[in-house]
Amino acid sequence: MKAVLCKEWGPAEKLVVEELAGREPGPGEVRIRVRAAGVNFPDVLIIQKKYHVQPALPFSPGSEGAGEVISVGAGVTNVKPGDRVIVYSGVGSFAEEIIAPAEKVVPMPPGLSFEVAAAFTLTYGTSWHAVRDRAALKPGETMLVLGAAGGVGLSAVEIGKAIGARVIAAASTDEKLAICREHGADATINYEKEDLREAIKRETGGKGPDVIYDPVGGKFAEPAFRSIGWRGRYLVIGFANGQIPALPLNLMLLKGASVVGVFWGEFTKREPAANAAGMAEMLDWLAQGKLRPHISGTYRLDQVAQALNDMSARKVTGKILILP
Repeated sequence: MKAVLCKEWGPAEKLVVEELAGREPGPGEVRIRVRAAGVNFPDVLIIQKKYHVQPALPFSPGSEGAGEVISVGAGVTNVKPGDRVIVYSGVGSFAEEIIAPAEKVVPMPPGLSFEVAAAFTLTYGTSWHAVRDRAALKPGETMLVLGAAGGVGLSAVEIGKAIGARVIAAASTDEKLAICREHGADATINYEKEDLREAIKRETGGKGPDVIYDPVGGKFAEPAFRSIGWRGRYLVIGFANGQIPALPLNLMLLKGASVVGVFWGEFTKREPAANAAGMAEMLDWLAQGKLRPHISGTYRLDQVAQALNDMSARKVTGKILILP
């Protein structure tokens, strides 16, 4: 089987595609034929040794995928050969086959395509954990989403609307904001064209948002936090901008506000039952049409470097996929 391999740390151009011998799963493992794999920002970082998880070399990147079970190891009872499944193992999905722990494999709901399934787990899982669990967003509250046209940003817009909140989407181009409106955003802000604080003031009537969802970091973090409402919750998702911002602690004091860290990967390990409940709720929303993953492009295995570079250059809206 063919797999994309990271044999040395560095840019995406150092990745190679090689033919590897397949192997049978060991106890507690599942062997899956990958039909589609989601591309996420951590995939850009992990091959450069810039992510907080650092697998041993060589490894195949790709944190999530969907496909069919080929075989299962001893003790596996949640899936069987022939099942259509979603896998979120952290690495290994940019390949024709993957061996994954059974606890990282879940059956696909009937009627779901491999493409939508592969675009779902990490972004929506992160946003559910952030918005529903960590921020406890309530119906009628207002949430501001920075970087709203990206994978996690767009999923946050949809989850906020599914909960019943008012959602303000902020992004860098009018084209990206148009996509946000298509996915339910009530108001939009182009933070490259207008002053972010003034725009937030306008869209919230001066009250500020109850929740701010920030996967970007960088220069917009402080003006956004200075605009937060009383008892607001600022969700730290990641730093796609490349710059980790520093916020003056007196701002939290003056607003009675909280800075809340979001680490979905660790959440799935420490609180698997809560994560499973979140997935069940989102799959129900998906069936109702409240969640609609936006897939903006697909790539072959030999195009993984281009996919990661497009992600790094912030050329991607919603999700892009690798189709082995």
